Amino acid sequence: MTVIVLTACPAGLRGHLTQWLLEIAAGIYVGHISARVRDRLWTRVVELAGPGRAILIYQQRGEQRLAFRVHDHQWEPVDHDGVILMRRPNDKSAPTTQLDDGWSKAAKRRRFGRRSPAPEAQAPGPAQQSE
Repeated sequence: MTVIVLTACPAGLRGHLTQWLLEIAAGIYVGHISARVRDRLWTRVVELAGPGRAILIYQQRGEQRLAFRVHDHQWEPVDHDGVILMRRPNDKSAPTTQLDDGWSKAAKRRRFGRRSPAPEAQAPGPAQQSE
């Protein structure tokens, strides 16, 4: 079984893939093809993808029984002790410890979470005060 997922690719490439695979949803192609046809289709996808992205998933012998190829995608396959995992690069920078002036205490708590210990027991209200 072979699966190709396209994102933002030209219509000509999508039409070319429908000659060999079934389009089960927009940009998702599935089918049983030989390794030679799969390799040639992948080279064609890389040539015609333009600004788009593509992922190829296919059967391969081994423990996981899957292999991946990616083109212009932020996720990349990484071999981790014989198992291929998809790694997404971490683009997030570390959060700053200080906020600019003007941030309320509630906004600081929402952003960083409650960092202080639990509040002490509250003082009794006016209705609970003993006379």
